[in-house]
Parts: sequence; C-alpha cells; structure tokens
Amino acid sequence: MNIILLGPPGSGKGTQAQMLCQKYGMTHISPGELGRRGEDELAKKMRVHMTKGELAPSMLVMKLVKQHLGAHNLFDGFPRSLDQAEKLDEEVHIDIVLELSLPDSEVVKRLSSRIECIKCKAAYGPARKPKKPGICDECGGELVKRKDDTPIVIQTRLEKYHDETEPLLEYYRPRNLVYTVDGSKSIAEVSKEIVRAVEAHG
Repeated sequence: MNIILLGPPGSGKGTQAQMLCQKYGMTHISPGELGRRGEDELAKKMRVHMTKGELAPSMLVMKLVKQHLGAHNLFDGFPRSLDQAEKLDEEVHIDIVLELSLPDSEVVKRLSSRIECIKCKAAYGPARKPKKPGICDECGGELVKRKDDTPIVIQTRLEKYHDETEPLLEYYRPRNLVYTVDGSKSIAEVSKEIVRAVEAHG
C-alpha cells in the first residue's frame, strides 16, 4: 500500500505519519525530514531551500525520495507540486490521499509555538505539550524552536502550499483517492479517522 498525507505546515502530518507507519509497518518518506536529518549531498542541498521557506527543485526531491522507497510507503507532505505527483505515479501506485485540513490562522498559531527535539525530532506545541518543559518525552533530548518556524518563512510556506500543493487534490480526486480529515481535532481523534479511511480503502 502507498499512502499520501497532505496538509498545510503544522497540520500534524509528521505525527500522524509516524503513527501510521508504526501501525502498518510502512516506510515513512518525508523529503523535509530527510533533508533536515540527512548528511549526504542531496540532504544538504534540500536544507538550503528549506531554510528560505522555498520548495526544492522537483528533480532534487525525486532523487531523495527514490533513494528511500520501500515496498509500502507513506508520503508525508509529498508530492508538493503537479510535476512531482506525475513523477511519483511513474514509480508507485497510490492507494489513498489523506488531506489534513487546517485554517491558516491555526497554522500560524501552531507553528509560532512549535518546538522540536534536537535528537529524535519529536514535535511539541499547543496540542502536544511535553511533560517536563524543554525536555522531550520520547528521548530526554532538548526541545528547541525550528529555524524555519519564523513568521516570514511560515507565511511563505503557506502561500506555496495554497498555490502549488492544494491543486494536487484535484489531480487525485477523479480517481476517488482523496479523503479529507479535520486536522484541528485532537491527535487521537485525527488518528482514528485516518485509520478508518485507510482500512476502508485497504
């Protein structure tokens, strides 16, 4: 099975993707995370664009994605443009596209207060607060604000999402692949709805 998880920045894609991957044993493919964590040349090139709030060139992103493809994949925040979607169709068969819907005002609120573990990259914010301030629940690492969570970069990422990524929903809709989930609900509620959708399409 191959699942695409789409949604604006801060909609909880990363959290839900990790939960889905654990439940179904899927390969988690997030170009953003691969770019943030990787130390090879492709990852370093990705970081240059990410710190500016830019979408990386499709050729670069596809190389990074193909490098990590597994038998069953969950694409987190990818594809981000029509040409990426077309190129992905050449590599794998997509079974379902999950859209996490979230208003822009909530996106800004979440990202402005988001902090992340410097070790395991677990994210915390209004919907998920650490048990101890500044300390990650998962690994005990230090929690810091992400470099790309600044007001200017957040606004740039939102504009890019609306202009380039949202139209993808119309690309997949004719195939009856799109399922929309209210991303403003609790993590547990969103997870239950996603699992129901995945199992209905399975």
